[in-house]
Amino acid sequence: MSTNIFKYTLRFVLFVLLQGLILNNVNLFGYIHIYLYIIFLITLPVNISRELVLFIGFLLGISVDIFCNTFGIHAFATVFAAFARFYLLKFFAPRDEHESIVPSIESFGLGSFFKYSCLMIVIHHSVLLLVDYFSVVNIGVILLQILFSSAFTLLFLMTIERFKTRK
Repeated sequence: MSTNIFKYTLRFVLFVLLQGLILNNVNLFGYIHIYLYIIFLITLPVNISRELVLFIGFLLGISVDIFCNTFGIHAFATVFAAFARFYLLKFFAPRDEHESIVPSIESFGLGSFFKYSCLMIVIHHSVLLLVDYFSVVNIGVILLQILFSSAFTLLFLMTIERFKTRK
């Protein structure tokens, strides 16, 4: 149990540092921002309580907010995604061993994991960018950023997952 806590704490710190120190400074073509830290939330074990996932989501988001000097938009988006995670897992998690799995291509299957991850990323990015702009005046630009940022984040997640399953 303590090795799992250490492993997840290390992953948490690595994702926050990667996002805060490197990925926050990457802006491709004006539309693409890669928010890789959401992968930590997506790949938390299924059997963690909803309250703990919401708390972890808040800690994850507020940690990124500290690096970005934003006032809680990442925390808001991550908590919203953490809340949605519970309902998405009901649809996509395998029914037979629902309690003891970690979301991955290996445990969910490629199709279910792709759909689950895609929805989590789109929900997170939509909330994040809509709250960031806080306006629908530039809805075309916002939708393009949601689309491209979600696609690139999903591409990175699926690449990471494929390397994990190649062992």
